[in-house]
Amino acid sequence: MDKLIEMTRLAFVDGTYQSIPVDRSHLSRIFPGTLFYARFARIVWRGARKARRGDYGDEDWSNSSLEVLRALETVGVQFKITGTDRFSRLDGPCVFIGNHMSSLDAFVLPTIIQPLKRVTFIVKRSLVEYPIFGHIMRSRDPILVGRSNPREDLRSVLEGGMERLRLGISIVVFPQTTRSVTFEPAAFNSIGIKLAKRAQVPVVPLALKTDAWGNGKYLKDFGKIDPAKAVHFVFGQPLHVQGSGTTEHQQVVEFIREHLMSLGGKVAQGPVPAKD
Repeated sequence: MDKLIEMTRLAFVDGTYQSIPVDRSHLSRIFPGTLFYARFARIVWRGARKARRGDYGDEDWSNSSLEVLRALETVGVQFKITGTDRFSRLDGPCVFIGNHMSSLDAFVLPTIIQPLKRVTFIVKRSLVEYPIFGHIMRSRDPILVGRSNPREDLRSVLEGGMERLRLGISIVVFPQTTRSVTFEPAAFNSIGIKLAKRAQVPVVPLALKTDAWGNGKYLKDFGKIDPAKAVHFVFGQPLHVQGSGTTEHQQVVEFIREHLMSLGGKVAQGPVPAKD
């Protein structure tokens, strides 16, 4: 493998990546959040400068994302990522459907997926309006939703999603309306299933536990960094949507619920919804 590729990609073995414990400095043990956010700010600032110049491409995005992951590892956060071989073998694009727990999701997923498949996200319109990070997000040509008009959001996702999938770009969908450490099956809509069905591409379930990067009380994006909590990304087997997609929707929800429970995550009680 090319040396540059080795430096800018995670090393997966049979679809799995596991952090190697590091010797943490005294300061990182006492102030993990302070040290991480200082480094994080520099990463975002450099990326935003390139994006403003129109010079921030797929590899830059993956590399910035990897820097964020390494910055978290430096202060003691441990990662375990499994199942990337399940989607890397797919010939074309797919729709990733996962729960949404923290800011870490969007900042780390690019370095996991992008080297294997071109990818973008469905995001709230407000994210592209952020003063600095917005430059990076706009450069990724995301699908924008407002979260206030479900009918309009569905149209944006289906039209924008079809356009990108035809170009071979996979899409990450977080069907929950907001980030939450508690997974609520009843609040998990089927918009990703609808998109995959229309585009006739596979769905890849994604269970993630990322509460090591907490949601802040006043600034939700900047919560507590807790190295005692391991980060997990678990990719499932691709599903091909049949009929109304109700069965596949239930399979995705059940996959996430089962894995979160096995990882010690919080799952709300209640049946898996049957949404068409």
